Amino acid sequence: MGLVIAAAQSRSVSGDIARNVLRHLQFGRGAAECGAQLLVFPELSLTGYEPALAGANTVHPDSPCLYSLRRLAEEIQMTVVAGAPLRNDRDELHLAAFVMRPDGSVSVYTRKHLHSGEEAVFTPGTGGALLRVGDSNVGLAICADTTHPEHAADSAARGANIYAAGVLITEAGYEPDTTLLQTYARQHRMAVVMANHSGTTGGYVSAGRSAMWAEDGQLVIADDGAEESLIVCTKQDGVWTGLIRQI
Repeated sequence: MGLVIAAAQSRSVSGDIARNVLRHLQFGRGAAECGAQLLVFPELSLTGYEPALAGANTVHPDSPCLYSLRRLAEEIQMTVVAGAPLRNDRDELHLAAFVMRPDGSVSVYTRKHLHSGEEAVFTPGTGGALLRVGDSNVGLAICADTTHPEHAADSAARGANIYAAGVLITEAGYEPDTTLLQTYARQHRMAVVMANHSGTTGGYVSAGRSAMWAEDGQLVIADDGAEESLIVCTKQDGVWTGLIRQI
């Protein structure tokens, strides 16, 4: 049986979780039509990357705003990874990814590494468990995590053969950050998928160009711009192929 994973290059409306959820559902249905078993959204996709708004837009695993995405994950038997701020029991804010699974459960990954200046709002997280998708183990990453080689190395050491990152990368950071991701694929024999934002969020203009690299570091596919799109990659008989779908 083949493996199909997808990256949503989605545009977030700042602080409007309800509208963003609706757009996530559209991406989810599009990914389902392609047979995707895993769909990864960009960093803080449900709220936009808006540190000043993070405290007023927190999400937790039982939040009603996730109900429709949880139902979608169950109905189409797809693991969906979407981002939002999370407030912990010490009233600290984390940059989080919410993992909605086909069995109806929700787990959380919290970003371990912060960019300079983010410590004014956010607290480093603890990461999270690997995901089992088909016959693969998936290690998650959120943006700054990918700039720390030890993060990818730890995922590989725990048995990950796919490294899935939701990010916000601008034009200035695109070449160095994607060079690292390609290196991780080659060094650790992990396929690497990156979901980047479309458009502007938090005052940053995203470079888009979401992409995937095979286990040997070869580029499978990359969008050529920053418009909304769905990157879909299929592994069949050990070979990855990719396509781009407009949503």
